[in-house]
Amino acid sequence: MSTTLIIAASRGIGLELARQAIDAGERVIATARSETALAQLRELGAQALRLDVADVASVSGLAWQLDGEKIDTAWYVAGVMCNRANATQPPTREQFDRVMHTNVLGAMQLIPQVVPLVESAGGRMAFISSAMGLIGEVGSSSAWLYRVSKAALNMTVKSAQASYPGATLVCLHPGWVQTDMGGSGAPVTAVQSAAGMRRVMAAVTPQDQGAFFSYDGQRASTW
Repeated sequence: MSTTLIIAASRGIGLELARQAIDAGERVIATARSETALAQLRELGAQALRLDVADVASVSGLAWQLDGEKIDTAWYVAGVMCNRANATQPPTREQFDRVMHTNVLGAMQLIPQVVPLVESAGGRMAFISSAMGLIGEVGSSSAWLYRVSKAALNMTVKSAQASYPGATLVCLHPGWVQTDMGGSGAPVTAVQSAAGMRRVMAAVTPQDQGAFFSYDGQRASTW
């Protein structure tokens, strides 16, 4: 039985990834912040761990909870937007810290803890990014801070790959999804997004190390 780790599985895409992985017969370890979310994950059949990726102390405690594990597939799903302000409006310090801590620092702190466990299984790890963070395709400054954070996440993953040759790290664009962030008018459901990304992850090989894919399988030609 393969082992799947999902970081931030309390709702939306993360919760749907957990559901689909469990339905596929995978052993799932999933994290969330609240007791309500943890209980929901346990009801699904996941091993639920409390984790707040924006809290350094919480992140530092994950390693001992995963001690001895071999992770076949890991997912970093945590992400926040705050607002869609463009470059005419500077972010506040509080907004910057919240977005960058969750979208970037959390990943940078977790990579040294999680990726060695992925390497031990010859596995792969996906980081939920966004096409809004592709510098070569920028045509707008809307959601300026979010764009910057996802561009930084892409660099985090691409550069980290060189330090972990035994694992395959990729960034994934989940599509515009019907979640709390994407809104009810988004064209892609969480079920469709999760299923598409799972298909992508099932197909990646070491030749895809450090690549950026969309949930529909398209590989980005530029960063």
